[in-house]
Amino acid sequence: MKRKVSLLIALVMVLTTLLVPTMANAAEPVKIGVIGPLSGNLATYGESTTNGVKLAIAEINEAGGVLGGRPIEVIAYEDDKGDSTEGANAFNKLVSEGAKAIIGSVTSGVTAGLATLADAEGMLLLTPTATADTVTDGVTGVFRACFRDSFQGDVAAKVAVNLGVTKVAILYASGDTYSSGLYEAFKAAAATLGLEIVATESSSSTADTDYTTQLTNIVASGAELIFAPYYYDSIGPYIVPQAREAGFTGFFVGADGWDGTQNTMTDDKSLYNGCFYTNHYAPDDPSEIVQGFVAKYTETFGAESLTALAALGYDAAYMLRDAIEAAGTDDTAAVIEALYGISFAGVTGTFTLDESGTPQKAAPVIEYVDGVAKFYAYI
Repeated sequence: MKRKVSLLIALVMVLTTLLVPTMANAAEPVKIGVIGPLSGNLATYGESTTNGVKLAIAEINEAGGVLGGRPIEVIAYEDDKGDSTEGANAFNKLVSEGAKAIIGSVTSGVTAGLATLADAEGMLLLTPTATADTVTDGVTGVFRACFRDSFQGDVAAKVAVNLGVTKVAILYASGDTYSSGLYEAFKAAAATLGLEIVATESSSSTADTDYTTQLTNIVASGAELIFAPYYYDSIGPYIVPQAREAGFTGFFVGADGWDGTQNTMTDDKSLYNGCFYTNHYAPDDPSEIVQGFVAKYTETFGAESLTALAALGYDAAYMLRDAIEAAGTDDTAAVIEALYGISFAGVTGTFTLDESGTPQKAAPVIEYVDGVAKFYAYI
């Protein structure tokens, strides 16, 4: 009898030895990191994007996580302050702490530097929002949830054609990767669509506050439309009001950096009528997936920070979830391979990734009507 009991105890010990590691592994978190500008001039962008990521990660974990029950754990939401050196420091910190993948950053300038680091390290980098074409040039393991600027510039030029204008002007920031890339893309598209560029003006950066000289020159050129690839904090308080004051009564077209302009407008919202911009989703799209996201985000974080960047952050987290599940492991190299072949349906569209890791999808164009952003058309 004692022998049988001893054998039973031994069997229990063996089974325990085999099963405990398996159970522990099942609950072991998949560690990732997130980088974005959480302070400084572009903190609004970082807040919206990381809020979208947070919402998605919470939903994923509530639904059982990945790989049979493992939660996704964000090691940290690192602040790059919109600065490339800070971004590099954040990247190295997350790698040293065992991140299997990194979501970030938000701006093209910072993300371009991170892409080089990710390529050298063999790290998976998924930017929700960096649209500059050069971000994914010559690197592997770097992906985005957004379209690229060459596509966005082409769409902006088509908006000008749709509005029936022929004479256009460009105002851009020559020292900014995002703005100058969009300038080049729009200029190339305008040449193929029969648009005449009657004036090209620039500022040194997107942080300038006085554009009076450039806008006065544009008014004198007879331009019917101004393409202005700046961020919301330049467009709302400075560029549009100063253009109207200089006598410009025509159209404005911008890019996704305009999202959030409604929060920086002057009191006279009619100044912004005739302003259009390309974006990644339309919050008034009646589709179930969009309205579900809008409702959940608003309930969790409020409406003020609900921008396309929030939707892109949300989709980026789900793209990573899908790639981990497709790979069947959290091994970084395997997840990279899985992500290159992924097809995805999310808030910002249904798409596949091209060979550079960039989505192929349509762009909604948004129009401001008395200060309210409204869907205009898909182009």
